[in-house]
Amino acid sequence: MTTTLFLSDRINRIKPSPSMAAKALVDRMRAEGHDIVDFTIGEPDLPTPPNIVEAAIAAMVDGETKYTGSSGTPALRDAIATKLLRDNGVQYAPENIVVGSGGKHIIFHALAVTLNPGDEVIIHSPFWVSYPDMVGVNEGVPVIVTGSESDGFKLTPAALEAAITPRTKWLILNSPNNPSGAVYSESELKALGEVLKRHSHVWMMSDEIYEHFIFDGGKHVSPVAAVPELQERSLIVNGASKGYSMTGWRLGYGAGPVSLVNAISKLISQTTTCPSSISQAAAVVAFAGSQEAPQSAATIFAARGQLMAQLLRDAPGLRVSEPRGAFYLYPSVAGLLGKITPKGKKLESDLDVVNYFIEEAAVASLDGTAYGLSPYIRLSFAASEKSIREGCKRIVEACVALR
Repeated sequence: MTTTLFLSDRINRIKPSPSMAAKALVDRMRAEGHDIVDFTIGEPDLPTPPNIVEAAIAAMVDGETKYTGSSGTPALRDAIATKLLRDNGVQYAPENIVVGSGGKHIIFHALAVTLNPGDEVIIHSPFWVSYPDMVGVNEGVPVIVTGSESDGFKLTPAALEAAITPRTKWLILNSPNNPSGAVYSESELKALGEVLKRHSHVWMMSDEIYEHFIFDGGKHVSPVAAVPELQERSLIVNGASKGYSMTGWRLGYGAGPVSLVNAISKLISQTTTCPSSISQAAAVVAFAGSQEAPQSAATIFAARGQLMAQLLRDAPGLRVSEPRGAFYLYPSVAGLLGKITPKGKKLESDLDVVNYFIEEAAVASLDGTAYGLSPYIRLSFAASEKSIREGCKRIVEACVALR
């Protein structure tokens, strides 16, 4: 029996993460000596704040290095409950909270404990690359609602209504959005909530991992705060990765009804047992301590987003929207399609554009196809100002070189 035949149908249904594949490509090319500017990165380049690092060290010195409960430590669940009330205006008891090894871990486990074969999950494009595959591997059916730039890359109530069927189990909503940076206002969330209130069998999963990064005076509104009636059929997903520069610490959480949280915790007990005890101790300080770090990071990323957008407007063929949230731009490359590269290749898709930028300009980006909406590319400005200036210069030159 070949290895391919030995593997399950389940694993063969999913694709490797495009963002992780891009990271591997950048790492390989750099190891080969290439000077690559990496705009694929989905993590802050800022260090983890010192007070959080110190809390982790203290936890190790004090012997907090053992298994914890599968739902997370009482101290951390208390801190998360405090954070949700303080920052989001939503009230959850510690028993409504489950801690996992990253927000991705919570999303996967939530789908695993709720989906039966054929259950549908509504996902609006452009979407984070992992949503459809996580639905598929758990035998659900991703129902992709194709978005548009004219709607601000946001799901409309009419589109949501049209996508709901008797088999719909979840709507996954991500604001601020990866990859578009779209941010839903309170009124927009209320309008979506009115649709969901008419369909009591549909639950909402709200991925709020980029909540700290909203620009131009905007603010993050949790859908649960906007539509409190949905709290009993919603799961808020968040974590420490983005706001506190703790991507490698792998610490996320879910807040929802006790029955759902307990089911996720039960599955964690049979998979990863519990999150890292050291990361949990550090996250108590992150969520309950000074919030200067995420506030400072938001200011830094706002400036970087403006800089990248400004520089890329000099690139003929790119259409760049103002950065709204998260730390990504999602420019249209429609104006580049049909053009010929210096080597004589015709650009026919956003993937061709991505390949052209990496091969000819040594700039790594991600194609919109991976996010369910073309022809666009995703560029991360979670990079240094120096890298942004150099990478944008290369992109502009590459666009000018087309004919």
